[in-house]
Amino acid sequence: MIRKPAVAGQFYPGVPEGLTEQVSQYIIDTPREPVIGAVCPHAGLIYSGHVAGAVYSRIQLPDTFVFLGPNHTGLGEKVSLMPSGIWEIPTGNFSIDELLAHHIYKNAPEVISKDTRAHMFEHSIEVQLPFIAYFSTNVKIVPIIFMQSSLQECEATGKSIAKAIKGIDYPVTIVASSDMSHYVSDSKAKSLDSLAIEHILSLDPEGLYRTVLSRGISMCGYLPVTAMLYAAIELGAATSELVKYATSAEVSGDYDYVVGYAGIIVK
Repeated sequence: MIRKPAVAGQFYPGVPEGLTEQVSQYIIDTPREPVIGAVCPHAGLIYSGHVAGAVYSRIQLPDTFVFLGPNHTGLGEKVSLMPSGIWEIPTGNFSIDELLAHHIYKNAPEVISKDTRAHMFEHSIEVQLPFIAYFSTNVKIVPIIFMQSSLQECEATGKSIAKAIKGIDYPVTIVASSDMSHYVSDSKAKSLDSLAIEHILSLDPEGLYRTVLSRGISMCGYLPVTAMLYAAIELGAATSELVKYATSAEVSGDYDYVVGYAGIIVK
């Protein structure tokens, strides 16, 4: 099936020329390197595009991106993997890596469901694709959306991804899509987000999961990030780097109600 864009013209320009032009404003001329995992925001491009662009500017394009995103719609299963099809955006189409998707599912069928409903109207993965398309549309994707997961289920999902990647012979990067704190003051967002970011930079998935819950951090993608960290550790990750952090106040001018955005790479 073809998954049509759900938020073109809303989160990003709906015409190819306008989308390419906007994305180009966020791309940085900087050396690229192979990356095991990353954290990228998924707000409208005018708010978080500069953070996402800084991250994608650092990544040496793999053959496949595994995208992990949170579920904002309530549709689908607890962990929904779209096993086949094509994702369409104004600047290109992306085929799902059916082989890798099959092995990820096969490694944890008790946790992961084959499901398309969760993906139809969800923006958290779609908003990543314009950055990939800017460089190439010859990249495949595996989209996975998280609605609910225990810490153990995040670990199982992450390890199933890592096991599948170990079993293939081409490069794969895992991107966890997440914004940080939502609708708090700029100072509170920065304070709370620093706690979550510290655990990500320490490659500490359990610490991230428990801190988000215990401190009430409104980080929408903590489940995808937790799973990504478990996968990255299994794949030999040794370090991570905060590429860029910002809040929506830098664009909106409203410092009372902000959303935080963190761009992180894991190597």
